[in-house]
Amino acid sequence: MMIRSLVWLRDDLRLADNPALAAAVEAGGSAAVLHVHEEAAGLRPLGGAARWWLERSLASLGAGLKAAGVELLVETGDPRTIVPETVQRLGAGNVFWNRRYAPAARAVDAAIKAALRERGVAAVSHPGNVLAEPWTIRTGSGGAFQVFTPFARAVRQSPVAIPLPAPFGAPAERAAPLDAGQPGWMRKLEGHWSVGEAAARAALLRFLDEALDRYAEDRDRPSVSGTSALSPHLRFGEISARQVWHAAQAAVLDEPARGAAVEKFLSELIWRDFNHHQLHHRPDIAAVDMRDTFAGLEWRDDPPAFTAWTRGLTGIPVVDAGMRQLWETGWMHNRVRMLVASFLTKNLLLDWRLGERWFWDTLVDADAANNPGNWQWVAGCGMDAAPYFRIFNPLLQAARFDPDGAYVRRWVPELAALPDAWVHRPFEAPESVLAGAGVVLGQTYPRPIADIRASQRRARETFAALKSTDDPERL
Repeated sequence: MMIRSLVWLRDDLRLADNPALAAAVEAGGSAAVLHVHEEAAGLRPLGGAARWWLERSLASLGAGLKAAGVELLVETGDPRTIVPETVQRLGAGNVFWNRRYAPAARAVDAAIKAALRERGVAAVSHPGNVLAEPWTIRTGSGGAFQVFTPFARAVRQSPVAIPLPAPFGAPAERAAPLDAGQPGWMRKLEGHWSVGEAAARAALLRFLDEALDRYAEDRDRPSVSGTSALSPHLRFGEISARQVWHAAQAAVLDEPARGAAVEKFLSELIWRDFNHHQLHHRPDIAAVDMRDTFAGLEWRDDPPAFTAWTRGLTGIPVVDAGMRQLWETGWMHNRVRMLVASFLTKNLLLDWRLGERWFWDTLVDADAANNPGNWQWVAGCGMDAAPYFRIFNPLLQAARFDPDGAYVRRWVPELAALPDAWVHRPFEAPESVLAGAGVVLGQTYPRPIADIRASQRRARETFAALKSTDDPERL
């Protein structure tokens, strides 16, 4: 098979608003699309849940491309070898891809671009899946932003490109089912998600039609569908940040009363860019603190506590509910993500990297920018992070955002019969109440592995002791 253009797709598995795909169509002649399961030094292998999503997203994309007469090639290995070999085998004269922003990935792309150009093959990259490419957003002194608010202001002052139409066809509504020969926890995901570009578009429309008006009020309530749930679709580029941005802004044009809700939603979309901005300038944010807040700290070593946290058996209901939701669905409500991360790093004093790695393997939306960026923010060592003395109280947070206990009752069913007043605090409930609900602490549900107040006090004392006398602003 001889083709004119090869499109190398990575985290951009869609037809619409795909600059690389559009460029190949514009170049004329036949085209093929390549995806590589990358095995290259410096590139972080995908976690299990993300691999599950990727396989289904590729199946959906392949069905849409096939309907347009375009072949999807899927290879595994080092793209620095595979891409040039594929170009040679197909006789392609052009290679197009959309940019990515992690330093290690950029190095791989630069090496491939140089190798192709040495062979006389045109290698052209296009804007990736962000609102604004990292080098276009600079501080007044020309550096990288370290604080979110001025970064967000700069993004809002920069025009977000109008999304491109699909160059042909339409995304497949549903790809053929894949073999379920995967670990049991991954097979569970099948019943919770629709994967692919059509599913991403449907999720956006559902959010705009059904949840946007109450977004500011409902986004922190884990028991209701108050968020967009677009994160895995954005992570794999089944929909672009530009498409989401302009669709939300169009909702304001249609109904100006939605303005405040849309602004809040767009702010969260900018946070995604902010994390990619940090990753662009730092190759190691999954391993190294972005700020030296915790310099000199020795995190606790407590494998049983970490295991209890991963299994949703901490004895703190809202934390356990979040961890069980994650295991069952590959996703967790954002408010609860903050609570479980704070509990791990503050109440248990366990290294944020342990949690980041667990999320990396179990989240369908785990990506190289947002996963470590969000973990560092909660821990207190990221850019524009919560200060060390801010420790979420999961009991107060649960009472505020899950007042009727609906979220806890869904994911921690052994507590379902407890009255609202005790569902978040079973360890404080009278014995008669526990007996009436069929709860036996230490048997049907664990006792807390950490006392909330005492562990908060320990964390504050530990972090305060790190404060440098030479640099009083370090914390």
